[in-house]
Amino acid sequence: MILVGQYDSPFVRRVAISLRVLGFAYEHDTRSVFGDFDAMRKVNPLARIPSLVLDDGEVLIDSIAILDWLDETVGPSHALLPRSGVKRRRALQRIALAIGAVDKAGASAYERLIRPPAYRWAGWIERCRTQAAGAIAALGAMEWPEDAKLDQVQITTACMLRYLQMTDPELLPRGRYPALEALSARCEARPEFQATFPADVVYPKSG
Repeated sequence: MILVGQYDSPFVRRVAISLRVLGFAYEHDTRSVFGDFDAMRKVNPLARIPSLVLDDGEVLIDSIAILDWLDETVGPSHALLPRSGVKRRRALQRIALAIGAVDKAGASAYERLIRPPAYRWAGWIERCRTQAAGAIAALGAMEWPEDAKLDQVQITTACMLRYLQMTDPELLPRGRYPALEALSARCEARPEFQATFPADVVYPKSG
């Protein structure tokens, strides 16, 4: 299998970590959405990441679809999400909050760092950051037991936290969310996280 995309994307990273946790070997294609746009379109017509090229040549796009395939492949006893019921709904709610925080923090970062200064919309930046902060606060108020078995909720949330540390650290003031800080520390200490650790995120310079 070939995983396409760089680890500074929390969506690529959560797939990479899940592959490693579940015991799948993969090659890593580090094409960049910004730097390799035309080449990326040959893999995914949306030119988005991640994509997972299976051994038979089939291409899965979008982290949700890829993770669903992984869980289906390993079966319910090893899947990283509950199969059904209230446990699944609660897990998906937490994942939605984490992904929402990434989406809104990313939109704010694009506006601040990529759009030319004359065209930046301060009100939109503030709105996106407020939405991201709301999701983070909701997750921070939840319990994150230290002895919980690693699952997709923890993986996705930890990837979100690292992404925000790189793109908008003011959303994560030290000491405000101790449960999330502890979760991040536990996850980042694991070998699957260390092997995919993104040192920084690089955006193209605004014109």
